[in-house]
Amino acid sequence: MQSVVKKWFKDKNFGFIENGAGPDILVRKPDLVNCAFLRVGATVEFECHPDKKGLVAKQVKLKREQQNDRQGGQGGGQGGQGGYGGNRSSGGHYFGVMT
Repeated sequence: MQSVVKKWFKDKNFGFIENGAGPDILVRKPDLVNCAFLRVGATVEFECHPDKKGLVAKQVKLKREQQNDRQGGQGGGQGGQGGYGGNRSSGGHYFGVMT
């Protein structure tokens, strides 16, 4: 599945992924692949599994934007910077993940 991070509680090491009209999907830090935490608004890919308390995301990976978006894109986005391209940190890491 693919969706957007709705909330992330860095101090508690968990958060929630949007699930359209359904209940939010819980994501825990141990289920993140190649990142330490997520940022609100980041697009992620994951496996969704039922749990006794609701839905839980496993194997959560940051969805990288297409090549044009990573380089600033063409139009759209924030102030014409294109998608997430303008939100790249100065360290070369992509928005939504800290490694």
